[in-house]
Amino acid sequence: MEGDGHRQGPQTGLLHSWAIQRRVIHALVMREVITRFGRHNIGFLWLFVEPMIFTIGVTLIWSALRAVHGSSLSIAAFALTGYSSVLVWRNMPSRVIDSIEPNLSLMYHRNVRIFDIFVSRLLLEGLSVATSFFILTIIFAAIGWLSLPEDPFKVVVGWLMLAWWGCAIGMFVGALSHRSELIDKFWAPLQYLMFPLSGSAFLVDALPPDFAHWVLYLPMVHGVECVRDGFFGSQFNAHYDLGYMATINLVFTLFGLVEIRRASQNLVPA
Repeated sequence: MEGDGHRQGPQTGLLHSWAIQRRVIHALVMREVITRFGRHNIGFLWLFVEPMIFTIGVTLIWSALRAVHGSSLSIAAFALTGYSSVLVWRNMPSRVIDSIEPNLSLMYHRNVRIFDIFVSRLLLEGLSVATSFFILTIIFAAIGWLSLPEDPFKVVVGWLMLAWWGCAIGMFVGALSHRSELIDKFWAPLQYLMFPLSGSAFLVDALPPDFAHWVLYLPMVHGVECVRDGFFGSQFNAHYDLGYMATINLVFTLFGLVEIRRASQNLVPA
């Protein structure tokens, strides 16, 4: 009997740790929602409405300007898949940069770690953009602005890859921002420089071959192309390599975890 209990110990301990981890992250998510959106007016619904407003605004502007994107695709479908994809990898890092200092008081709780703060913020941001993307797809399809995805599985895979990239780069720059305040100032202009090269406003197939070759070094381009392949892959020739994107995502995930560990070791609670 003693031996059986000893063998079950590690598994029980792991389940107990996972239960604590879930409660901590859930509490941090709820705290973040209340802190950001409060308890009044539409409250946490603003979490989904905000990215929807941005995406609808870009869609209307592109439609009014008759934006040229190198294909016969509808402007609404192009804007939705492009700008919603940008919000994933742009908003996630922005939410975790400089997030350690304001939450130092939480570090007095032995079960709260920097990793938990990052995960709660990344999870909240990812879910908000994903919900916005899903709702707008249904609305735009209902009013005839676009057709439902041809291959929903590819859309989900591409979206998850973009979310992984957002989490990976978010953890990396978020932990780095604890080293230097310059990271925040560096990331702000960098994300704007990356926007026109991210694949949101063009199809890789419409680019000159030499330029397309260099653009495909950016991991988010592969994710956007995959999402669009799932939406309307029969109407254009998609170019993406999810194996390459997964490799880049994994590398930055490891970099992020290393930086989080370093930041935790040098942390002085307020």
